[in-house]
Amino acid sequence: MDAPDAAPPNSPFGSEEALRAVPGPDGAAPLVLVLGATGYIGGRLVPRLLAGGYRVRVLTRSARRVAALPWSGEVETVEGDAADPEAMDRAMAGVGIVYHLVHSMHSGRDYARLDRAIAENVARAAAAAGVDRIVYLSGLHPDGVELSSHLASRKEVGDLLLASATPTLVLQAGVVIGSGSASFEMIRHLTEVLPYMPAPRWVRNLIQPIAVRDVLYYLLAAARVDAAANGVYDIGGPDVMRYSEMMNGYAEVAGLPRRGITALPVLTPGLASHWVGLVTPVPSRIARPLVESLLHSCVVKDDAIDAIIPPPPGGLTGYSDAVALALARVEIDEVETSWVDGRVLGAPSDPMPSDPEWARRTVFKDERTKPTTAEPAEVWRVITEIGGATGWYSASVLWAVRGLMDRMVGGVGQRRGRRTLAAPRVGDAIDVWRVEHVEPGRLLRLRAEMRVPGRAWLELGVEPAAEGAVYRQRAVFLPRGLTGRLYWLSVLPFHGLVFSGMVNRIVAEAEATATPRARSRA
Repeated sequence: MDAPDAAPPNSPFGSEEALRAVPGPDGAAPLVLVLGATGYIGGRLVPRLLAGGYRVRVLTRSARRVAALPWSGEVETVEGDAADPEAMDRAMAGVGIVYHLVHSMHSGRDYARLDRAIAENVARAAAAAGVDRIVYLSGLHPDGVELSSHLASRKEVGDLLLASATPTLVLQAGVVIGSGSASFEMIRHLTEVLPYMPAPRWVRNLIQPIAVRDVLYYLLAAARVDAAANGVYDIGGPDVMRYSEMMNGYAEVAGLPRRGITALPVLTPGLASHWVGLVTPVPSRIARPLVESLLHSCVVKDDAIDAIIPPPPGGLTGYSDAVALALARVEIDEVETSWVDGRVLGAPSDPMPSDPEWARRTVFKDERTKPTTAEPAEVWRVITEIGGATGWYSASVLWAVRGLMDRMVGGVGQRRGRRTLAAPRVGDAIDVWRVEHVEPGRLLRLRAEMRVPGRAWLELGVEPAAEGAVYRQRAVFLPRGLTGRLYWLSVLPFHGLVFSGMVNRIVAEAEATATPRARSRA
């Protein structure tokens, strides 16, 4: 079986006979609804369902975001909220299998209530539409202990779906190891950054990680199980290990020295999550549920899953192999999906307000242009490479300080970087920004996800000119109250350095690689 973490997104993984769709009595391929198709797992599952011969429908709050994905032309898109009964009824019509991969952990403290409402909506609509099966991916957890709020919510959703009128398979997975997963990025950065780490006591707990390719295998196979199957099944990789062993296992695969790890009783989940938030790209608000899920030993309780889904051909992927596959994808810049894909603050489909609509509002702008002898395509290439390892073309220290300040107040910060160096698409995260709009060759619009008292955008664009091109840059800030106005005034002295530096460096970079024809005009 081709590994999702070792093959490009158009890999035939999913097309094996044991995973292919079974046509209905009329010969038609089953119609599958994927909830959470733009998330980490959902974004990998959809192309593999397509490879397996399924017809796929997705429910999303942003059709624009789905349209930017490479498989968008092969799926049916229904725009709407998963908690909205009318939208769910439209999405469920004619569906045979539903994959429930939605988790609202990023939506704030009330995520459990929202997840409950979505689960109840899914159960109701599936029963009304006569759906054959619901498949839900939950979290591995022990029995007989008080669960963290995150795991308790995941369990509650599974229980609600199991109690519905539709046969349901709840697959409970532990730490998922794959390029771009939050758990992998946490392990990766903690190990690479810290030669020695004081850690909470949970680093001694036993856990059973699973490779993302094995999670996808079980999800695909779940669509073909006996119609009467209804229950909870644990899934995990072949290795049971401590979290400290996972970190040193990563170090061994990555060619790093063994890390010293000391368990301390004084590091609470809150303190540990803030520590993780400062050291890794995973902000503390996301790290905390991950940390809390490690407070107890979490291993597979039995092999009941083998009775309905046999292990993948060739066996389950060992931890070291899973790490090696993930690192290989990072190395060749082919991270298919990332944990940040599902974390969109605000509605990604909301465009930046047009200038006429600002007539009665206080709006602060910083607009700059610069002509260049470089061709528009060369300027566009420089624009699309911004952020991540490339940086922001000016005042790198100031950008780093701003990112650190954001992390300290629970924001996303600069460390999450980019999923890939490929041309950005709508919904992609770039450091503290989210791609809101792309006009290839012309305009890149970013919306700020840092914590600011207002709403902020950054536009980078290029237009053709008689002697090359004109680079255009605009920062826009809609302040919220007096605090927002004071914030803009406080950062204004730095804008001259940051934004003018960006303009000059972007143009210089484009001209440095200009074609001979463009250079001859200079």
